[in-house]
Formats: sequence, structure tokens, C-alpha cells
Amino acid sequence: MSAADVPSPDGAAAAVAAKRVKAVAAPRMTWLTLALMTTSSVASLRSSPTMAVYGLACVFLYVVPAIVFLLPTALVSAELASGWEGGVYNWVAQGLSKPLGFLAVWCQFAMTIFYYPSLLAYVASTIAYVVDPSLASNGLYTAIVIMVLYWTGVWVSSRGTGAVAGLASWGLIIGTLIPGALLVVLGFVFLGQGNPSAAPMSADHLLPAWTGLASLVLIVNNFLSYSGMEMNAVHVSSLKNPGKEFPRSMFLAVGMVLLIFILPALAISWVVPADQLSLTAGVMQAFDAFFQYFHIGWLTPLVAVGLVAASLGGMLTWLAGPSKGLLMISRQEGYLPPSLQKLNGHGVQQNILVAQGVVTTVIALMYALIPNVSSVYWIFSVITTQVYLIVYLLMFLAAIRLRKLQPNHPRGYRAPALGVLCVVGLLASAAAMVIGFVPSSQFGGGSVWAYIGIVGGGLLLLGVIIPFGFLKASKPEWRDPAAAAAVEEGTA
Repeated sequence: MSAADVPSPDGAAAAVAAKRVKAVAAPRMTWLTLALMTTSSVASLRSSPTMAVYGLACVFLYVVPAIVFLLPTALVSAELASGWEGGVYNWVAQGLSKPLGFLAVWCQFAMTIFYYPSLLAYVASTIAYVVDPSLASNGLYTAIVIMVLYWTGVWVSSRGTGAVAGLASWGLIIGTLIPGALLVVLGFVFLGQGNPSAAPMSADHLLPAWTGLASLVLIVNNFLSYSGMEMNAVHVSSLKNPGKEFPRSMFLAVGMVLLIFILPALAISWVVPADQLSLTAGVMQAFDAFFQYFHIGWLTPLVAVGLVAASLGGMLTWLAGPSKGLLMISRQEGYLPPSLQKLNGHGVQQNILVAQGVVTTVIALMYALIPNVSSVYWIFSVITTQVYLIVYLLMFLAAIRLRKLQPNHPRGYRAPALGVLCVVGLLASAAAMVIGFVPSSQFGGGSVWAYIGIVGGGLLLLGVIIPFGFLKASKPEWRDPAAAAAVEEGTA
């Protein structure tokens, strides 16, 4: 049955659906708690160096995607989550089709293939500033660290342990809030003592200098920085008054996220010249410069440990999540072969993690083969963003269709001007995908066509060829009868 054939619930069916929506609302959650949860899942210092190269213009480059992407994503996903359980797969499957629902889930999983190498490259650079700062630009060192940390993470995740839960939950404090606040305070004191800013801070630098599309391409990376809002939208029904409290929560979260993104990026631009800034090690470059100036170099290892701990906690949290979602959908619909659906003795989808690890290892080796670590980091970040944007394109389209196909379906929250929000989100996401094929003005003098080939090839392979291949090869006998029956019962 296609999405168009799904009838809108009415009568007794509507009453049952309403009870389900109401049941999801307990236990209650305050709008402030939800704002803090959203901030902790979205905000990070990792992207600060990427925007610091633009100096004062980073304010513009952060605010624009927040308006045209972050807010539409938050409000639209809140309506979907409050009316349909099952996450992005069920939203897209109900609104568009099951194959496109699989594509959405696949892209959520596939984007992590490039996300982990870029995240662990940042970790490698951070560790280097404790051991030997010159290693931060060493491709072989970066590749080794990525492989060792990733496979260690796979081993930990395959054990089914919850030992990293505390590390992940403290990530916002020890790896973001404390280092970020320290960086900003040191920056203000540095400027207050009469030191000149490395980047111009005058009003005429509020907008990035226009040298063509390349001068704005870094805005694409910010779309990924803001991703994840749809995950927290599942809590919308836990609010006492979703219609009023959820927008209030999201606006507060957006404000906090912007502060965490903008202020540290500005602080980095005050002390590290753009032409000397590493996209992977920029945070530690700024700390090192400030610590040397204030003669408190002994703090460098402590800050590095906090940044590394937060990043590794985040990696371990993400490692099992998207792969588990892919596993569940594949067992219900038979999208993956049985060999990839198998669980180990701890109930973990180890085969999927290992297959992903093989690809991650190949990608990590590119750091050793390509001289400029920052260039590799940037390319992988762009590919990650391109693949993940497919999820949002499908989500916005599904939201429009569901409002039309199932207008009376019970929703705990209805987004205002849904059509406008979806159109803005669609246009912003599509524009970001196009701009992503333009090499950054900070990228260097490499071949433009090589850059387009790598980014386009990564997007085509991960976002089209592989998922289409799984869909073509899928067989009814690959379905897990118990999982399929559970889904049929839950949607009946």
C-alpha cells in the first residue's frame, strides 16, 4: 500500500491514535530541559576553526543557516515526531514511500562513514598538541589515530557496554561549555590588554568578502553543525503545552547554540591568523597561543583531555545508534542480507559495524596519502553534509505530503505555516548541496575538477548507488517475521 492509499484516521481509529499520542506525553518534561538537551546534542567546538577563518563574518555565516535550516528542521520534525512514531523512516515511508524511507535511514547511517574520520582527525590533532604539535599536520599520524580509535570504539560497542553513557552525558560540560567559556574569557582579556585582533573586527567585515561562490561555501558545513534537531523532536509530546512550549524551547536552544558556535570562533580568530589556522587543530592552536601568552601552558593537557573525552563519548554514542536503526528497518522489510542482520552474543549488530569499519579504514588511509590534512578534513566534512542533506530533503517533502494526505491524523504539535517552513528548508538544503560542489576559498590551490569528482563521487556512491543496490537485491525471505509482525501491530 502506497502512502497515498493510507486513510486518515477517524472515529474509533482516531480515538486510539489520540490515546497513543497522549501516552507518549508521560513523563512530563519542562521546555527548559528540552532546550538544554537540544543544545547538548547540537552544539560543539569542533566546527569553530572552520568558521574562524572568516573572522567577524562568522556571525553571518552561523545566523543565516540557523534561520533558513535550523528553525524549519526543528519545527517540522516536531510535528512529525508528535504524530508518527518510528523516526525518519516512518515519516518518509508514510509521506512518500517505503523505498525512500529506507534511503533516508541509509543516508543517516552512511553520513557517519565520513563523519567518524573527520571527528577522529580533530581528536588526533587535539592529542598532538599534548604530545608533539607538529604531528597535527602529519597525515600518517592522523590516519593511525583514526584507525586505532575507531576499531577500539567498535570493540567497545560490540560488547554492549553502557560504560560510556556517563562520558557522553558529560560531554557538553567538559568538552564544550568549560573549554568554550575559557576560550572566550581568555580572548576578551587578551583584547582588553590592548593586543590587536588577528582578524579585523570592524563593521565593514560583518559580511564575508565576495569573491564568487567560493567565499560562501563554508556555510555548507554549518548545515551539518546544526543537524540532529529532528532527534530531539521525539520529546515534543512530553511537554505540558507543546504548542507554546516547544517553540519557546527551540528559540532558547537556537540562542544557546549560536552563542556556543559564534563566540569561540571569534576568540580563535582574534589570536590565530586565518592563513595559519588548521581546520582540525584550530581549537588547540588558539588555546596554545592564549596559554603561551598568559604563561599557563600547563593547562594545555587538561583542555585537550576534555575535548578528546567529549569527542570520543560522542563517537561511541553515534556508533551504535544509526546502525541500529538501519538494522531494525532491514529486519522488518528485508533490505539487508541476513549476514548483515546478525547480532553477536551481546545483541549488537557487529557485522554492520565491522563492514563500516573497513570503509572507514580505507578513508583514514587517505589522510596518509594526501599531504594537506585540512583539505582532507574539509572534503570529508562536505561529503558528510551532502549525504545528510538527502535526509532533510526527504523529510520536508514527507511533511508536506502528510499534512495533505492525513490532515486529521492526531498530532501533539502543529508547526505554524508548515508549507512555508518546508519550502524554505527545501530550498536551503538544495542550495547547500549545490554550493557544496564549489571548493572553499580556504581550500587551497588543488584541482577544482578533482574536488568536484571526489565530492560528487562520494555523494553518488553513498546516496544513490549503494542504497539502490540494496533495494534491488532485497528479498522477502530476508525479512525477520517477528520484527515485521511487531511493525504491523504497531501501525494497525
